[in-house]
Order: sequence, then C-alpha cells, then structure tokens
Amino acid sequence: MASLPHAQRGSLLTRDGERLVHRASIGLDGLLASSPQVLVDAGPASALSTLESADSARVTAAAAWYRAHLPGASALHLVPAGAVVVLTPVRVQGQTIGVLAVEQPDGQVPSGERRARLLSLANSAATALERRELYNDKAQSAQEVRVLEAVLSAVAARTSPHELVEMISKGIKSVQLRPQWGSVHLVLLSDAPRGGSSSRGGATDREIRVYHLPRRPPVAYWNNIRDGALVAGRSLGINVDVRTASTSAGGDVDQREFLDEGIDRRVHGIVVAPINPEILEPAIRRATTAGIPVVTVDTPPVNDSSATAYIGTDNVAAGRLAGQLMARLLPHGGKIGVQAFSVGSINCMERIEGFRAAVSGTSLDVQPPAEDLYNLSEALRLSREAVEAGGIAGAFGVCAANGPFWGVAARALGRDGKLKIVTFDLLNDTIAMLREGTIHAAIVQREHDAGYRAVQLLHDMVLNGVEAALAGLPARVVAGRESTLRFIDTGVDVVTLERTPWSLALSDYLTLDATRKATTRRRRLAQAGRPIELLVAGLNAGEEGFREERAPLDAGSLVGRVLSTAGSIIVDTHSGELHNAPDVVEARGRGVHTLVGVPLFAGGTAFGVIVLESERRAACSLEELALLERVADTMGVAIENAELVHRITERTHELEQANRHQESLLDTIRELSSPVVPIARSILVMPIVGTMDAQRSGRFIESMLQDITERHARVVLVDVTGMAVVDAASAEHLMRAARAARLLGAEVVLVGITPAAARLMVEQGVDLGSVVTRSTLELGFAYALSKTGGQITYRAAPGPR
Repeated sequence: MASLPHAQRGSLLTRDGERLVHRASIGLDGLLASSPQVLVDAGPASALSTLESADSARVTAAAAWYRAHLPGASALHLVPAGAVVVLTPVRVQGQTIGVLAVEQPDGQVPSGERRARLLSLANSAATALERRELYNDKAQSAQEVRVLEAVLSAVAARTSPHELVEMISKGIKSVQLRPQWGSVHLVLLSDAPRGGSSSRGGATDREIRVYHLPRRPPVAYWNNIRDGALVAGRSLGINVDVRTASTSAGGDVDQREFLDEGIDRRVHGIVVAPINPEILEPAIRRATTAGIPVVTVDTPPVNDSSATAYIGTDNVAAGRLAGQLMARLLPHGGKIGVQAFSVGSINCMERIEGFRAAVSGTSLDVQPPAEDLYNLSEALRLSREAVEAGGIAGAFGVCAANGPFWGVAARALGRDGKLKIVTFDLLNDTIAMLREGTIHAAIVQREHDAGYRAVQLLHDMVLNGVEAALAGLPARVVAGRESTLRFIDTGVDVVTLERTPWSLALSDYLTLDATRKATTRRRRLAQAGRPIELLVAGLNAGEEGFREERAPLDAGSLVGRVLSTAGSIIVDTHSGELHNAPDVVEARGRGVHTLVGVPLFAGGTAFGVIVLESERRAACSLEELALLERVADTMGVAIENAELVHRITERTHELEQANRHQESLLDTIRELSSPVVPIARSILVMPIVGTMDAQRSGRFIESMLQDITERHARVVLVDVTGMAVVDAASAEHLMRAARAARLLGAEVVLVGITPAAARLMVEQGVDLGSVVTRSTLELGFAYALSKTGGQITYRAAPGPR
C-alpha cells in the first residue's frame, strides 16, 4: 500500500466456495464498529465474474463496495466523497481466485506506473496464494495419513464410542484449512454394522443412536500415550492394561485407586501419568515396596520419589526453545503475555523457567503468568483481556490449549498475525492457526514415544532386573543437582509454517509424525516368553458434555435420506428441498446455516451418518465434500471394528458364562454318574452310568483310589449295569482300574454284567484275567463279605402285637 500514492485503504479478498472472504486488510479499522477480522465473510463470490477479462481493473464507488463486502462497516461517512475502490483480479493458472481492492480518493482508474504497481501487487498475492494452496494440499495429505494412522491404532484397540466421536471430529477438522464445523455428530443404526447384511424392518421401526460431542477441542495427547503403550505391548507380546482417569476433579483419586488395585493383583510394572504427583506418591511407594517398578510419563514425580524413572519432555529445555523462538520473532522486544493451565504444575513451572532464561538479557519483558485452572471460558477471557489491555507484542501458550486461545483473542481484536504466538503441541486449532499465520511456532512433544518407551523399559526391568535396565540412563537434574530418578528425554520438534534452520515445516512434520508411528507399529521386539502384565494409568480429556441418545429413525430427516440413498447430502437450512426436515429445522434454530450428512459404509451398506454443522453459509463445496467422504470411508473401518470388538466381547462374556454353567453341570453329572457308596465296612460300590472313555476313566480311577485310601476299603464293587456298552475298549479301562486298586491292596469285582454284554465281550475276545465277576450286585456283595469276614443275616420281620 505504501507504494501506491494516495491509497487510503485496501484489502485482499479470495474465493472460499461460493463466498468471498477477507484474507488481509490495511486501514479498515476506522470504518468498523470492532476490529477487522481475517476470513470474515465478504459476500457472494459472483462478484468476481466482472473481473474475468485479462489485466482488467474495475472501479466502483467506495461506499457501495464497503456496504456490500465489509460486514460491520458502520462509519461510511468517513469515506471521502467521490472515493472509489479499484478492483484488480488475482489469478492463479488463468482462474480468478480473488480480488485486490484498493481505495483511491480521486475516482480515477490508475494508469501507467500506478497501474503497473497494482498489477505487480496482484501478481505477488497470486504467487503467495498459489504457494499457500500447494502447501495446504501437502499438509492436508499429511493429515489424512495421520487420520489413517489413528484409525489403525483404533482398529488394534478397544475404542469406546466417546473416543470414536473424538477421533471422527479430530479427523474431519484436522484435514481442513480451518475449523468451520461447529459440531460433529455420529449417528449409527442400532442394528448395524453387520458386514453388508440386510437390515431388519423398514425405516419406520428402526432405531438410531446419536453421539454428541461437546464443543471443545479434542485432545489427542493422552490417546497418543495410550497408543504408544499398546503398540509396545503388542510388539513385546505382553498384556498392557490401560486405565484412564479424567483430568477433571477426582481424577487424581481415581489414579491412586488404579495403582492400589494393580498392586493388589500383583502386576509386574506400572506406568502412570500423574495428575497430582503428591497424592500419588504413597501408592508409588507401596508399589516399590511390593517389588513393582513404577515409571512416570508426561509429568515427573515428586522429588525423592520411589518411582524408578521419568520418561517425557525436558520441560526446562523445551521452554528455553520457546523463548529463543520468541526472541527471533520479536527482535526489537516488547511485552510477552504468558498463560498456563496451572502455574503450580511442575511442567508449567519448568517451561516458564526455561522461557525466562532464554529471553533474559533481551528486550523482551515477560509478564507474570496467568492461569486458567483448566477452565476454558476463563482461558479465553484472560487471553482477550491481555491482548486488549496489556499492550503485549507476543504471547506464550505454556500448555496445549493456551496457544489457540491466544489466537482466538488475536483474531477477535484485530491482532491476527501481528501478535506473535508460540505454544506447545498441535491441537486441530493449532494446526489451522499455524496454516493461517495466527500462531507462529509450536513446540511439539513426542508423547507416543513416551508411552512406547515406558512399556519397553518396564519389560526390560521385569526380565533383567531394575538395576540392569536403568544402567546407563542419566539421572534427572532438579534445582541443579542430580536425583536418584532416571530420565529418558523423548525430545521435542519445533514446528513452524515453513521450514527454517531451526524448525520443521508443518507439512513435513505431519508426514514425519505419521511415519514414526507406522515404523514403531511395524517394529518387532524380543518377546519375554512368559506372561507379563503391565498397568498403564493414563488420562483422558473427560466425557463431560458427551451425550448418547436413542431415537426412532425418521425417513424424512436428513439422516433418513442419507441412509436410504447411501449418498452424501449438503443442506442450506434456510432453503432447499430438505429445509423442513425435522433435524434441519432443529439445526436452523441453533443458528446453523450449513448441514452436511456423509454416510458410513460396511460391506457396501450404509450403517451410519456423520452429521456436520456450520454457522457459515455455503460452508461445504463439492471438493470439500469429497474430502469428507474420504475421511468418512477411513472412519468407517474404525467404527466397524469397534462395533465388531464390542459384539465379540459381549459374545465372549456370554460364552464364558455358559461355559462355567456347563462345567458346573458336567461336574454334577460326573459325580452322579460315578458315585462312591460305602455299603459295609471295607466295602465300596461304584456304579457306572453312560460310557467309559479315556477322559472319564482317568477321573474314575482317581476317585476310586482316593476313596480306597480314605475308607481303607478292601473290595470295590464296580456296577456296570448302567453302562451303555461294555466292549473291548471299556473293558480295558476297567482292567486298568482293577490293576490300580490291587496296588493299594483292594480287589475290584465287576457286577451287573448282562447276557448281552457277556456275549459282546466274548465276541471281541475280551479277557478279564483274574478279575472276579458276578451277574448281580447282591451276589457281588455276598462275595465281598466273604473276603472281608462279614456275613449276611436274615431275620424274620416282627409280627403285629
């Protein structure tokens, strides 16, 4: 603008689907009731149609242009009378993608040198936009790979519905240029998926499950720790039991209970990401006393803890990197705002310590840190107040969500891109704000590697001993002195929009991150060869606000239409064929302008719908819809797997219960089919009912020998009257029983041999050897008495008196 004489104000507008949006502006502040915002809607893109001819520039009245394309322009009386806006097309590969709008006070179309400067500015903008578009394509492709990686992790894990909706929301929002979906819902048929099988009943009698996700950024950090631990467990062939506690109130108590339960059942090792290290330390000491090694990840334990190792980020060093980046971004100095979840948290304290150390001696003035105590609305309020009234030139987001809140405040107050923001980790909003230039750098931790290496280290401790596993690991340094705690620094990545000598480009990092995880997942480690169980006590973002509803499927709703047509549908809630559909009417009441339904498939059959809502008009182009469909296809795999695992788990539980019941019945049948009945001193009777196979023979002999010993029996009458068949095989089992009894000094007598059984035994050449047989139990009993010195005495029944 400075190169154009008399230019008062200017802006760059680009096409976004069917709308125009402001990409950059200079001098418009005075015309607006509030600070100008980047990416604000600027009207229909049809305004570009008048600029199609090559090298054309069009002039329009300035006040009329601002009324049509500058929402909130309430001070148009400040526009000079007769002022015009010169519109110069911005083209990429022959297509008009935007317009450079420059106000001129004299009402004339620039000519000569001024016209050449305008064209040069438009061409520079086109080059930058084309470069950004190529970059976005690369970053988007890398994000799609990351989504696939997340799906693969979900396929290998038991993923809850809450985690699935989180993953879907993250997957969709992360592959777009910026978050434009206010909410993402998952709708599943209650009887699906079934791998392509036909559904039961018509649309009127079917039920759907609707999963609502709260409007908050999904935090993948804790899931990455969990996934790393599970991947290591599978590679090592050991059982990794993951328990997660909420970061909200009471989560620290839940973690302590997880550890106590693991100690009681004698797990071989424990990994924990402490919410409150002080509260957790007694449980850690108890585990160590019980011979169970404990490793912490993400957060170090208390000083002089009984934990054996800490695996995670060197937070002082990471904070120092953040300070060095800020110093590069603000070489002339300025005030720096700092916001953290909790200034009392050891991670936050160490990061701030490192940041201050890095900027010490520079002209940067670090303000006292503000803490939001995990309250998201409070975090936004603090950020806005600091940007609005603090006169800050830079902002440091100590924790993951702090950076995006600084970015939201900067956008709302017209400081987008001007306020230099350095933050930690990559939320979806962080990625989007890095792409748009709102956030300038991110220090990204390697939490997946922390989970992986923690399980790997504990496995080594179990096999080789704690001392051998820790040998060679450096001690953690606290307050300038070494502690007994060993430390594995997983390192960080510095990520900026484009590559610099000290940072990775965002697109390169996204590809690198997916490659690292894929390489780790394929890695095969030496396995223990014996059962090992580890407990991982992690964290989750909590399920506050997560809702599951059940409702009948309405064939006339957006969801019903998507399922019946098995195709995606974009709805303008204020017009169009479905604007009176019940779910569309409900969304319109919430201020939603664009509603999109994308089907999920299993075996070629639609079993669910991803529903996306946006307050923007025309928020979804056909190109963006194709992207959503690709993500949905990938997500369908994870959802189908989760449903399958859920059904298998339920069925396994049912079978286990049935098996236990069956075993109980079999035990009863065995006891009844071969009871041991003492009928006289030193004489037992063992009737056999059914068949005598090898398995039953072993139990029969074991029971007989035990009773011979306990009752000092000398004769055992084996009654075969109830046997289904007395053939050669059955006879051999009986002979084995007789030989075993003889070794204990008892004699087996076979009784109840029927004529048919006798004939079959003769035909098969069965030789019972010295085993005594009798045709009836009575005769056998008489024989037993003769062997034991007893006798049968018959007495007449007493007559009536």
